[in-house]
Amino acid sequence: MKIILKEDVINLGYKDDVVEVKNGYARNYLIPTGKAIMASPSALKVLAENLRQRAHKIAKIKGDAEAVAENMKGIELTISAKTDNRGTIYGSVGSNQIAEELAKLGHEVDRKIIKVENVKELGNYTATVQLHKEVAVEIPFKVISENAPKQEETPVEEAPAVEEAPVVEETPEVEDAPAEDAPAAE
Repeated sequence: MKIILKEDVINLGYKDDVVEVKNGYARNYLIPTGKAIMASPSALKVLAENLRQRAHKIAKIKGDAEAVAENMKGIELTISAKTDNRGTIYGSVGSNQIAEELAKLGHEVDRKIIKVENVKELGNYTATVQLHKEVAVEIPFKVISENAPKQEETPVEEAPAVEEAPVVEETPEVEDAPAEDAPAAE
């Protein structure tokens, strides 16, 4: 069934997209909740007219998304996770942790627009933040262990070298004992 989306639906499409979905999904969920309407010929004409009139608004929304994407470029995240001694993460790192780390940096992003592969081991990965239909930004992140020793950022001052006295090896004194196994001199 062809429908016109009235709002963004995650993993389906964006507002004003014409998409093909199964009949039950459209009739039982999308249309009753007001997220979509059926794509009749008259509804498609109304959609075309609305898009033509809102072209400048859509361009502004895309421009805002591009500005946010430009702001987010160059961000590299470090996420710490609990691991076992082999480096396997308990659970996994997902979009929730990435959204939290971005929020700490001042970028409020909905976790639903973050696409990330299944991360179950330590290492370097990339997440994709889909800010707009046509605007996405890739954010590299590194997963480290919480159990790893923390490195201090301030350099440690070296103590002045102290000259050590040379070590003299002491040889144990052996008492002259008569050798019982040695043959006697004749």
